[in-house]
Amino acid sequence: MTQAAMAGQLAFSDSLVQRVAKLQGIEMSLLDTIRFDLPLMPGIELLCSVLKANDWKLAIASGGFTLFAEQLRKPLQLDEIVANELAFDGTALNGKVIGRIIDAKAKQETLCELAARYDIPSTQTVAIGDGANDLMMMAEAQLGVAIHGKEKVVYEADAAICHGSLLQLVYFLSAP
Repeated sequence: MTQAAMAGQLAFSDSLVQRVAKLQGIEMSLLDTIRFDLPLMPGIELLCSVLKANDWKLAIASGGFTLFAEQLRKPLQLDEIVANELAFDGTALNGKVIGRIIDAKAKQETLCELAARYDIPSTQTVAIGDGANDLMMMAEAQLGVAIHGKEKVVYEADAAICHGSLLQLVYFLSAP
């Protein structure tokens, strides 16, 4: 289901609701084990450090969950996090998402809203992603970069990093 949604073969919102429903009853303690040990893509911490040193605003607009995205705020020096909110019944998931689902349209709108809030011209925006639900956001940005993306995303992106570290993004940002 996840692969089909990321490849653009299934509506993201529908797949998210179906996937979250299957998680009903999962204990918070299990989620804690996962969220406190999230793997990071090679180069992401150094990339974010370089960008922050140059006064960039950094945000995640994720089809994932705030529970996990919040763990990335400090190590990646993120200014904003927009992700889906899981609902809990006491100490376990109840199989529902709270509020707006962060799909392709929400990601695109987030890019525009954050650029306006931080007074960043649209010509100075960059969006990176790997799945079909990132394409609208990437098209909205001045530079849309596929990072280890699905075939469709690599094809439609302005640029793509298909092998190696995310630090390669610095090349795209410093090229004349």
